[in-house]
Amino acid sequence: MNINKYLPLAVVALLMTTLSSCAAIESIFKAGVWSGVIIVVLILALVIWLVSKIFGGGRN
Repeated sequence: MNINKYLPLAVVALLMTTLSSCAAIESIFKAGVWSGVIIVVLILALVIWLVSKIFGGGRN
């Protein structure tokens, strides 16, 4: 049995039982927003790095 497979479900169940519904939804959306921000920043950094490698003339 892989415990990591059930961890997100356990966290959501814990939040649903301990927080009011509005607070639970708020925390889920905050986590989603920050996850999105981090993903966008990482993608932009990757694109900038790739462009600098392509147009940098092969310099290290």
